Amino acid sequence: MELWYFILEVVLKNLVVISILMLFVAYLTLAERKFLGYLQVRLGPNRVGTWGLLQPIADGIKSFVKEDIIPNNADKPVYVIAPMISFVAALSMFAVIPFGQSVTLFGREIKLVIADVDIGILYIFAMGTLGEYGIVLGGWSSGNKYAILGALRAAAQMISYEVALGLIVIGTIILSGSLRLTEIVEAQRNVWFIVYQPFAFLLYIVAALAEINRTPFDMPASESELACGFNIEYSSMKFALFMIAEYAHLVTVAALTTTLFLGGWLGPVLPGPVWFILKTCGMIFIFIWIRGTYPRMRYDHIMKFGWKFLFPAALANVVITAFIVALR
Repeated sequence: MELWYFILEVVLKNLVVISILMLFVAYLTLAERKFLGYLQVRLGPNRVGTWGLLQPIADGIKSFVKEDIIPNNADKPVYVIAPMISFVAALSMFAVIPFGQSVTLFGREIKLVIADVDIGILYIFAMGTLGEYGIVLGGWSSGNKYAILGALRAAAQMISYEVALGLIVIGTIILSGSLRLTEIVEAQRNVWFIVYQPFAFLLYIVAALAEINRTPFDMPASESELACGFNIEYSSMKFALFMIAEYAHLVTVAALTTTLFLGGWLGPVLPGPVWFILKTCGMIFIFIWIRGTYPRMRYDHIMKFGWKFLFPAALANVVITAFIVALR
């Protein structure tokens, strides 16, 4: 009986988290377009529903009913599977991110995390790397030279910045002494890690933006050069899956930033999940603000910045953090 309760709990957690995440992603697209419109002195979506509130629903319907075209020279099995890989990987990353303390329901203690595993950070990096396969395979299987160039750019950029991203996170692991995300949050009960690691926090934001191909690091999909990049040959729901994966990855990165540097769900007065959502939304706001503020970088500048500045700076942060902790 206990096993069936456990299975039911896991299934319900997955349904609730995925449903909320998908709804959040849908309206994040509207919020981003509205905020960018404000920054650029224009209105943004305002035709479908009051203040454009039904625009995400209209976009979803459009994606379902549009013609699904597969190029003749595409590798069809890989072409179909690629967006699914990115989509599943992006949703799976949220499984280990805690969004509150345990609660008691019907006499059972329920953790507000789908899977509280010992190697939570390693799991997130593994899923993030798996998502890159979707982008690379999608560009390669399309049989289009612009798509292949976009896929190659994405592979080089993601690998370059993922190395630095892993080094940056090591600082928080050293401070908490654990790879489990719930323990990393608990280690910040007195002082958030952003106080101890302000430089690492800034480096993390830069590396995370490059990892998820967000402006100013959106070279894999630069319209002026690659006419949309790796997903140029995709249409209908396959294209929508890539977009959903991108925004879901954005939410995950913001949630992980909250967990690693901003104390996760910790905060006074308000319930833990409320604090978690507020902090995550604050990070998403910063990411959108950066997109509306900075122009796209040149590709060779992106690679030089990643290897000649970000990587050495992340390595120096690890060494200094380890040295200080050892002295203490």
